[in-house]
Amino acid sequence: MKQSLFEIKSNRKIARDIYEMVLEGDTSEIIRPGQFINIKLDNLFLRRPISVCDYDDKTVTIIYKVVGEGTEKMSLMEGGMLDVLTGLGNGFDTEKSGDKPLLIGGGVGVPPMYNLCKKLIGEGKDVTVIMGFMNEADVFYKEEFEKLGAKVYITTNDGSMGMKGFVTDAMKELDGYTYFYTCGPEPMLKGVYDTSVTEGQLSFEARMGCGFGACMGCTCETKYGHKRICKEGPVLLKEEVIW
Repeated sequence: MKQSLFEIKSNRKIARDIYEMVLEGDTSEIIRPGQFINIKLDNLFLRRPISVCDYDDKTVTIIYKVVGEGTEKMSLMEGGMLDVLTGLGNGFDTEKSGDKPLLIGGGVGVPPMYNLCKKLIGEGKDVTVIMGFMNEADVFYKEEFEKLGAKVYITTNDGSMGMKGFVTDAMKELDGYTYFYTCGPEPMLKGVYDTSVTEGQLSFEARMGCGFGACMGCTCETKYGHKRICKEGPVLLKEEVIW
């Protein structure tokens, strides 16, 4: 973990209540897809944990949804500096993916799938991505995933774009995937867990106090004992999850 100042290079709306922010600074502590950063905002006590969408040696891209005071404040930012903790969380392990991994993201669970997809394709894997949204107005990054070379399937609850239904409905239409990775709200994760026919990794969302394991506020029970979502997680193996 490292605390650094990052400069806001861009901040734009990309879907309904969804914003993409690019920050420039020291990204050396970000080493795996699926990690997150924790942002300090003026006059707010708790930092805001945001998953990493993409990163390189000097920038990190995050995608966030406006859901409260903190993210509303972020959506209005144009330039300036942010106090950021980087290198948080364990991230995804790509060594277990096999040749045809399946990536499943729901809503703001989609962003961490992007850098994971880029890494897997860079390793020569044949990647399929399922992204689930409420409706067409919420859809983002479809073209970005396609440009990486992934096969992309969209599901919307109301059928306004792609397949009508949930990500699990799209999963049932697929076969031959060797492993799965997923991130999204817990009911979706449970559905993916139940529908999946392979082993996999699930990235959990949780309310966090500190974001680096000190407060124990996001502890969850697994088959191998208690784990902190912010420290030993947010990624858990399918085999260790208790529902």
